[in-house]
Amino acid sequence: MAKQFPAISPEHQAFIEKQPIFFVGTAAADGRVNVSPKGMDSLRVLGPNRVMWLNVTGSGNETAAHLLLLPRMTLMFCAFDGAPLILRLYGTARMVQPDQAEWADLYTQFPALPAARQIYLLDVDLVQTSCGMAVPLMDFHEGRENLNEVHRKLSDEQLGDYRQRKNARSIDGFPTGLPEATEAQLS
Repeated sequence: MAKQFPAISPEHQAFIEKQPIFFVGTAAADGRVNVSPKGMDSLRVLGPNRVMWLNVTGSGNETAAHLLLLPRMTLMFCAFDGAPLILRLYGTARMVQPDQAEWADLYTQFPALPAARQIYLLDVDLVQTSCGMAVPLMDFHEGRENLNEVHRKLSDEQLGDYRQRKNARSIDGFPTGLPEATEAQLS
């Protein structure tokens, strides 16, 4: 049975910090709902009602686009080992990009990752737990380094060009907050 809490308890925080993967859900008023898996030691609990997570360049940038239109976000954590549990954090979020003043302080709380693109700050207004009895038991072997390896091979110019082509707009055409691409960068 689902239980709701106004804040992240120490027990919730311990569970969150143990998970090697979490899922981010966002949506604009129109268009597609996005759910993305995240890993790479990229989430920090800052307090009972605030978390942040580091996002790196990927094949899309849906979360950024959605938050510019509607700042709601859900993070979901699932127990794939041990006792069954699903934990969701609901709230409003905002994005911090590398050119913003607060980036430097926030980024120091994460391991340096190539192609770090945004940090999301989520103000949590509801924590919900549920049984998770249908979530399968799985063994975690290790994190993947593939994305970091690809990013380490790119020059700053190549990374910027990739972001312009793949990350400046959502799949529904919404801007993501990155500068608009020029025609030369799109071809």
